[in-house]
Amino acid sequence: MASRRPSRNAGGPTQGFGSPLTLAIALDFTPAVTRRPAPLTVSRIPRMTLDEFKSAAESLRADGPAQIAAAATLEAWTDARNHLVGRTSGRLSELMTALGTLPKDDRREAGQLANAVKQELEALLDARHAELMRQQQRGPAIDRTMPGRAAWRGSVHPVSLVIDEVVEIFRELGFTIALGPEAEHAWYNFGALNFPADHPAMDLHDTLYLDDLVLRTHTSPVQVRTLQQYPPPIRILAPGNVYRADPFDASHAPMFSQVEGLVVDEGITFADLKATLTRFANRFFGETKTRFRPSFFPFTEPSAEMDVRCGVCKGTGCPVCKNSGWVEILGSGMVHPAVLENAGIDSERYTGWAFGMGPARTALARHGIPDIRILYDSDVRFLEQFAR
Repeated sequence: MASRRPSRNAGGPTQGFGSPLTLAIALDFTPAVTRRPAPLTVSRIPRMTLDEFKSAAESLRADGPAQIAAAATLEAWTDARNHLVGRTSGRLSELMTALGTLPKDDRREAGQLANAVKQELEALLDARHAELMRQQQRGPAIDRTMPGRAAWRGSVHPVSLVIDEVVEIFRELGFTIALGPEAEHAWYNFGALNFPADHPAMDLHDTLYLDDLVLRTHTSPVQVRTLQQYPPPIRILAPGNVYRADPFDASHAPMFSQVEGLVVDEGITFADLKATLTRFANRFFGETKTRFRPSFFPFTEPSAEMDVRCGVCKGTGCPVCKNSGWVEILGSGMVHPAVLENAGIDSERYTGWAFGMGPARTALARHGIPDIRILYDSDVRFLEQFAR
């Protein structure tokens, strides 16, 4: 409470505000509620007897090794160290603090015991830390009795393998690779190749149209484009994808690969066609028999289908060759003079031959695959059989 100001009529000498007495009373006006009481000092150090100190030290000596050994990671090791010998909250620190509460005569014996426990625990902690560091450098433990996991191994698709092999064989015979667009003008796909305007192949149910373009139904447009761009002699191979509105069944697909070849020069005859393709068949299938059957294509005259002896039954007949003993591998023929003229080549001076084959069918015949749809399944179990 604030002190009352002394009355001027009170007994005794009158004092002004400037006097020492008045100043002391004025300084005493501070409200009592804002005054902080002096803190009380309370000792937190537990008092022990020597026997209690020894019991606590032996308990720490007994519990410490198990806690240290149980630390399986560096984080767990840090927790164990702080719990046992930490400077602020460790059990050993509490013992060292309690050491000062013992009688003076007991402190020497207790101190020696505490130091011995400290050295033992620190030695165990250092050894465990070194072991954890070595494990971290070695990496995770490996069970050497467990069989290894097989590594994934990619492989080239069987159709791509056929294309690569065909290209390599004809490259040795002097052929060059030529490529062209898959979305083609109808004139290159049909008109330039001597297709009549009413040919069934040009109907909507056979060809996939894109406004003014078509998805090419064969790679023959590449032959016309090459003849327009380069003068004879010409020897090209045209691999690529082609598209037809066919059902997706055991022997047809709406998209498949095709390889076509073209030779144009002076004096080219059907004998050159037969000799070259027979050479190719013997290189690709091994020593085998071949035959040529008459056929018809708008862009060749004369035309022929080429067969090889079935590699599965060796000519005796089987489901792969439809019990004929022969497997068709390609169509061929002498380039029609109208095709040469449409490309700007003098058909009186130059002649040529061409062929076309489906690598998928060749892969089926070579490996005895019964269904062409298997080639489109992307089944790793099937494809890994062709890994080189």
